[in-house]
Order: sequence, then structure tokens, then C-alpha cells
Amino acid sequence: MAEKRIISLLPAATEIVCALGLEDQLVGRSHECDFPDTVKRLPVCSAARVAPGASSAGLHSQVRSLLDEALSIYTIDKEVIRDLRPDVVITQTQCEVCAVSLEDVTAELQGLVDKPVEIISLEAGCLPGILADIRNVAAALGVQARAEVLVEELEERLGIIRHKLKFIGQKPRVACIEWLSPLMAAGNWTPEMITIAGGQPLLAADGDHSPVITAGQLAEADPEVIVIMPCGFSVDRTLSEIGLLLELPGWQELSAVRQNRVYIADGNHYFNRPGPRIVDSAEILAEIINPRQFVFGYEGEGWVRFDMQS
Repeated sequence: MAEKRIISLLPAATEIVCALGLEDQLVGRSHECDFPDTVKRLPVCSAARVAPGASSAGLHSQVRSLLDEALSIYTIDKEVIRDLRPDVVITQTQCEVCAVSLEDVTAELQGLVDKPVEIISLEAGCLPGILADIRNVAAALGVQARAEVLVEELEERLGIIRHKLKFIGQKPRVACIEWLSPLMAAGNWTPEMITIAGGQPLLAADGDHSPVITAGQLAEADPEVIVIMPCGFSVDRTLSEIGLLLELPGWQELSAVRQNRVYIADGNHYFNRPGPRIVDSAEILAEIINPRQFVFGYEGEGWVRFDMQS
């Protein structure tokens, strides 16, 4: 198998490449690729046009302004890419906010490298789509057999959760929050993961984009479990803006709040990356929703309980 020079412009793609045993073929990464830790040594090939330290509302406003002006949220470092001379560049079409788009990559690469460059685009919006993307990347890189082993392992882990909950009676109503201002519920693959983990997903449909919701809709749904997982935010970053939720009308009356079942998860490293660690995310939800049945060991690192009294 001939080795290829790979640039990944998406954290999930970087994780897929590494999980397929091809980290040594990665020659460049996006500014957000940080797992496994060893990829941080690679040259950075992209940057964001938004200020990363802005508030949730500020980030949303910057993103909307750029999109309204038909501008990409990300820039590509042409000189770095030219010097790296990639054979393959991996990006995505699923979300215009998440990473450099296929359209931008295609346009920027025109005449940039003096050889053919294959562009692979991830497009998963649901759990089966993530597994399909893993197979598609592997096929493009000539390691289909490795993908089958990896996908089988991931499906087996999901199967363990399903089997253990096969005869469970009570399935709590679960709301996953993907953004704080404006308030957004987590869509795409998250509703299916909630179902696998033994909950009833609220406010978003499986495979659909994450919807903006109102405090009234949240109150009407009255979740028994709330998992807060803002896109791109660590647990600490979310905690710094948790006041946005505490100030919502009706927040204190929600069943999840009254029963002390509000949790904060690391959206950046788990729930927002459509790669192999999406199964870790399902295990995190299983720990949170059904703590008597599951202890995978993510608490404290992947998620924490938010103490309403603190």
C-alpha cells in the first residue's frame, strides 16, 4: 500500500485517520485538531475568523455576520499547504460552522499543488452516517479491512449498552443543550445516542440539524435529565457561562433541576466530533442517564454533575 500525504481540516477526520492506524501519513491538521495529543506536532493549515474567547452570543453573532456576507468562517493557509504537497485533503459538508467546507477547499486548492489532490468530504448527520464516513475514508486511503475491524468494535460497544438496557422499564425524558445563546437543542446523531443510552430524546429529531429553541419550549418539554454540551466548549468553558441557563424563565421549575439531574459534558472532545469517539459520547450518556447500570469512568473528565447549590 503506497503511503499518502494527508492533511485533515476536521478534528473528527484526524481521529478517524489515527484510529485507522495512519497517523504517520498525516502531514498537516486544522487549528482545532488536538486528539490524539501527538497530532499537535503537525503544521496547522487553517484558522478561524471569529474570536475564540467571545461569549456564546458574541460567537453566534460573529458567525451569522460572516455567513450573511457569504464569507467562510475559516481560512486556509495556502503557503503551508503548498509546502506540504498533500495527496489527500479531508474536510466536511455537514456543517458550515464546524470546519472548512468542501467548496472552500476545492476553490483554494485550484492550482495550488503541482499534482492531483484527492478531496475527501465527511457528511454524516446521524450515527450510521458516521460509521459510513469511517468506511469511506478507509476506502479512499486503501485500508478497508481496518475500517471493518474498527466499525465492528464500535458497534459492539454500542451493542453492549443496548443489551444491558433491553429490559429497562423507565426511560427518562432527556434534553441535550448544544448552544447557550441562542438556546439550541442537540440534533444530528445526539437523539439516537440518547435512545441507545436509555432515554427519551426531546426537542430535536434524529438526523436533523440542531434547532434553536425557546425557554418556553424547554419548560413545556420538562426534561428529567439535562445534559449541557455546547459545540466546541470544554466543561470549564461551559461553566463560565452557565448563568445564561440559570436565568431562563422557568429554569428552577424544571424536573431535571428540581431532581438535581443537570450535567455538563465536554462537547468539544466528544459530542460534537463525528468520529470514533462518538461511541465514547454514547457511553457518557449511558453513565449519566442510567448510573446504576453503567460506570465507564468518564465522570470528572468527560462530564460532571452541575450542583445547583454551588
